[in-house]
Amino acid sequence: MAHVHADTPFAPLEVAVLTVSDTRGFAEDGSGDLLCTRLAEAGHALADRQIVPDDIYRIRAVVSDWIARDDVQAILVNGGTGFTARDTTPEALTPLFDKAIEGYGELFRQLSFRTIGTSTIQSRAVAGVANRTLIFAMPGSPKACAMAWDGVIADQLDARTRPCNFVGMVLPALSPCASRTAISSEEAMP
Repeated sequence: MAHVHADTPFAPLEVAVLTVSDTRGFAEDGSGDLLCTRLAEAGHALADRQIVPDDIYRIRAVVSDWIARDDVQAILVNGGTGFTARDTTPEALTPLFDKAIEGYGELFRQLSFRTIGTSTIQSRAVAGVANRTLIFAMPGSPKACAMAWDGVIADQLDARTRPCNFVGMVLPALSPCASRTAISSEEAMP
C-alpha cells in the first residue's frame, strides 16, 4: 500500500492526454475530459491534448512527438486497448518503450476484475517509459480511465508516494525511489 510522505514536496508534471477514437471529438470526449480534470486536481499541468483515430501510425506519431519534447513528462492514452481489429494502441506504443511497466497492466486488470469480472482479460492496458517520459494506456471508457487514474497512476505521478514512484525517473533533479537510495547507500558502505 502506498503512503504519502509529508516531508517530500509535491512536484507537478506536464502531462499530455491522447484519446484514440474513430468516433469522438472533443465535445464527446468524456474520458479525455476526466483525465484532464483528474491531473489538474492533482496539481499537474496539461501539456497537450489530442484525439486521433484508431490508426497505429497516427497514434505512434503523436506519442513520438510528445516523447521527444522536453516539456512532457507523462502521457495518458485512452482507447484502442481492446481486441477488435481497430484496437491497435498497444501495438502502436510498445515499440516506443525503452522499458515496459509490466505491473501497470497487471494491477489495472486486478482492479478491473472487481467491477467486470473475467471480462477484464480483454483489457490490454499497457505502460512504459520512453526517453524519460511515462506512458500509460487504458481503455477508453470514463469508468476505466477513473479506475486507472485513481487506482494506479495518481500515486505513481506523486513524488510524495512511498515507498516508490516514477517522478524521480522523469524529473532528474529529484532523488530516485527512497528504498532504492537506501539500498544503494548500504551497498556502498564498506
